[in-house]
Amino acid sequence: MKRRTTVLLADDHAIVAEGLATLLKGQFNLVGTVSNGNELIEAARKHRPDVIIADIAMPVLSGLEALRRLKAARSDAKVIFLTMHADAQLATEAFRAGASGYVLKQSAGEELIAAIQEVLQGRTYLTPLITRDVIASFTETTPAGVKLTPRQREVLRLIAEGRRMKEIAAILELSTRTVETHKYEMMRGLGVESTAELVRYAVQIGLVNR
Repeated sequence: MKRRTTVLLADDHAIVAEGLATLLKGQFNLVGTVSNGNELIEAARKHRPDVIIADIAMPVLSGLEALRRLKAARSDAKVIFLTMHADAQLATEAFRAGASGYVLKQSAGEELIAAIQEVLQGRTYLTPLITRDVIASFTETTPAGVKLTPRQREVLRLIAEGRRMKEIAAILELSTRTVETHKYEMMRGLGVESTAELVRYAVQIGLVNR
C-alpha cells in the first residue's frame, strides 16, 4: 500500500485551519496543526512532514522566518505558503527563502491540492493570480527607488506590528544594534524621518494590514 503524503498545517486562524484540515484529510495524512512560527519549527522537526502548508503572517515568528530556520537546519519538507497577501515582492522573497509554492487564500481549494501535487514532483507552484507581477518584481525597486532586502522587509513588518527593537532582535535572533541599523538604513533609503512613516510604507506595500 502506497504511503500517504504527510502534511503539517500552520495558521493562527482556527477557522481557516479547521477548513484546511477538512479539505486535506481526504487525500493526505495530516500530522499536525500549529498556530505560530515557533510551533511550526518544533512540529516540523518532530513529524518530518513531506509538505508544510503555512501562513506568512503568524505570531511569535513569521512563516518566512520559520522557513529560513528550517532550511538552515536542512529540512527536506516542501513549504507552500497559503496567504491573503497578493504581494509579488513578498512571493519573490518566499521563493528566495526556499518556498516551493505560493497560493492565495482567496483561491479555490482545488488549487491548493494542485500546488501540493506539483511540489511533490519537485516543481514549484505560483498562483496564476500574481505570476506576472512576481516575474516583474525580480527587477523592480520600491517607489522611492530603493529595493529592500528580505531581512529589511522582515524587520519592517515587525516594526509595523508594533514590536520594540529588543523584541524584534529576539524574534530574528539578531542584536538590537543590527535591528536599529536596518531601521536607520530603511528610513534613509526611503527618505522618511519617523517610525510612523515607516509603518505607513509597510501598509502601502502590503506587509501588514491596517
